Amino acid sequence: MSGALPYFFIDDIAPVNQSQVLPEETSKHVVQVLRMKVQESLRLADGKGKLATAVITDDHKKKCMVTIVEIEENPLPATRHTIAISLLKNATRFEWFLEKAAELGIGRIVPLLCARTEKQHFRFERMKSILTSAMLQSQQSWLTELSEPIAFDKFLSSTEAAKAFIAHCEEGEKKSLFELHDDASKIILIGPEGDFSPAEIEAAIAAGYQPVTLGNTRLRTETAGVVAATLL
Repeated sequence: MSGALPYFFIDDIAPVNQSQVLPEETSKHVVQVLRMKVQESLRLADGKGKLATAVITDDHKKKCMVTIVEIEENPLPATRHTIAISLLKNATRFEWFLEKAAELGIGRIVPLLCARTEKQHFRFERMKSILTSAMLQSQQSWLTELSEPIAFDKFLSSTEAAKAFIAHCEEGEKKSLFELHDDASKIILIGPEGDFSPAEIEAAIAAGYQPVTLGNTRLRTETAGVVAATLL
């Protein structure tokens, strides 16, 4: 099927040859914004690997009905990277990071509460909708997993440190993330605007996290997150 077909998110996809009514918001976009008509095709992704091609059978602006004509089952990618990154005082900048990381195919994002994190209200549903839009924009079938914010020390104690890295600005021996290419899933820690505290860096290294550099310049938190996503 053509890759140019518009993509839409739906929680559950009906079996092949069965009809399905699209959610009201999706119906409005299909019928009123894109002005799609009966017999036109679109694609539906459930964020869990299932990707369906469907044909419109009723172009109702609130209850658009489609028939599922084909379903692809895409397995979870063998390599799924995790970026654990401090929340930012400026929510817009954090949302920008989420969008770009999802488009690049990062498997999981964990918002961190670090010693120097400036607290902000975390709007989980809004953040998840940004990830969903990014999945559709980049035409992927797996939705980036988003965790609730977690304290830095609790995250360290809840994860295994195999293939795990911490990017920080303190002096010390570091490897370049650019050079650490293999097929293993990885975790990388990205700190707040004021960087990780020395105690946090020590704790991460003690837990098995390897210090890495993302380049020769000092980066904003959200920029560091996108650079890490790109290198991974």
